[in-house]
Amino acid sequence: MPIDPSVAVGASLGEATFSWTPSDVLLYHLALGAGADPMSEVELRYATESDLQVLPTFGVVAPNFKQTKPPAVSWPGVEIDLAKVLHGQQEITVHRPLPTEATATITTRITDVFDKGKAAVIVQKATAVDSSGEPLYTTRSSIFARGEGGFGGSRGPSASVEMPDRVPDFVLETPTLPQQALLYRLCGDRNPLHSDPRFAAAAGFPKPILHGLCTYGIVCKAVIDGVLGGDVSQASGFATRFAGVVYPGETLRSQVWQEDKRLLVTCSVDDRPVLTDTVLTLC
Repeated sequence: MPIDPSVAVGASLGEATFSWTPSDVLLYHLALGAGADPMSEVELRYATESDLQVLPTFGVVAPNFKQTKPPAVSWPGVEIDLAKVLHGQQEITVHRPLPTEATATITTRITDVFDKGKAAVIVQKATAVDSSGEPLYTTRSSIFARGEGGFGGSRGPSASVEMPDRVPDFVLETPTLPQQALLYRLCGDRNPLHSDPRFAAAAGFPKPILHGLCTYGIVCKAVIDGVLGGDVSQASGFATRFAGVVYPGETLRSQVWQEDKRLLVTCSVDDRPVLTDTVLTLC
């Protein structure tokens, strides 16, 4: 079915109530590589119940954390083959540090559909509130659907984050594990692109790729640890654009510039860009 922006834009994707526990938070952190140094007090705040803190990026995955089936891209005005889909952009703003345990309700809608010619971009916004109705966080995300453009829609904005013209203030090296995607899929994303070599080959990749949201979480943690001393309460948001794929086992190289209430970040593998237009916003 062709994408129909007149139906898709503004469409509600419904409301869902979900819960999480400290065990879910611990699994998420471990799937990002937390606890690599089991003697580190900073790492143990991610990997044990004692003084547990929650990365802001957990809010992005929390609504679907218990999912065990591959996702489907089937929404009003949108019907896309999963093999054509890549994550485009992701942003979260937390209105206060996320609790280690909560019940929340999230409402989601499609805010834009853009026609990039050979691809389509679908943008969503979601707002989560706690059981008393108080705001927890807001997310904005986009998916990039290869081969689904050409329907005559707007190309959309092309704004980018300008990085300082100087050497970075921090350079952070973060290795990933060969089995990283197999761990991370337990956090609710069972897309076979990240686990099935045959599915990945059919999608045009030599082997399964790491989840974009896994890279997103790993880099957020790396910046919080490397610049903020591991204190997640100093971060109020994290936004990025996915610029390239990561294969499990590769090492991420994040360059960070301090600028007022923002930390500006680029991430690459060797000379291959992975995350661009990346900003960690400070409280």
